[in-house]
Amino acid sequence: MTTAIAKGLTAGTWAIDPTHSTVGFAVRHLMVSKVRGRFTDFDGALVIAEDGTATAHAEIRVDSLTTDNAQRDGHLRTADFFHAEEFPLMTFKSTGFRGEGADFVVDGEFTVRGNTKPVTLEVEFLGVSPGMGNGQVAGFEAKTVVSRRDFGLDIDMPLPDGGAVIGDKITLTLEIEAVLQS
Repeated sequence: MTTAIAKGLTAGTWAIDPTHSTVGFAVRHLMVSKVRGRFTDFDGALVIAEDGTATAHAEIRVDSLTTDNAQRDGHLRTADFFHAEEFPLMTFKSTGFRGEGADFVVDGEFTVRGNTKPVTLEVEFLGVSPGMGNGQVAGFEAKTVVSRRDFGLDIDMPLPDGGAVIGDKITLTLEIEAVLQS
C-alpha cells in the first residue's frame, strides 16, 4: 500500500501531537479574497504494520472551529453550516496509500454533517526526528480541495451583482507532527 518504512517511518502507531499540528481551511469570500480558519481540537493516528502497509484515522471536533471572528464562528457552528450540535465530529478514515514520487497520496472517507465522501490527500513527508526526549516524531503536510455542498454545507448567499458570499471549494491543509507511541 505504501513505502512508509522505506521513508524512515518504523512500524507502530504514530499519534498526532495536537500541540504541534494544525488542521486548517480556506474558502473564497465575496469572490475576491479568502477566509482562513482552523480547528483546535482533533486527534488521530497513522498506523504502520510490520509489512509496511498503513492506515490513518482522525477526528475533528467541529465546535473547536475558529476564524478569529466570534460572530462568524458562531454562525458556522449553526445548522446553516456545520450544525455542530447535531454533528459534533468530522472524521477521516484512510482507504489506501499510494506512492507519488518522494511523497504519497492518501485516499480516504471524510465525513462532515453525516455525509461521507471520498477524498484524496496529497501528502508531503517532511521526515523523522529523534524528538526531544519523548520519542521519535514525524512530520507531514497534506492538502485537498473539497466541495462544501457535497457535505451538506449548501447554504447559498448570492451577491446582488452575481457570485456568492461564500465559495463552494474548501481547501483543507493539514500540518501534522506525529509521535511514535511506545
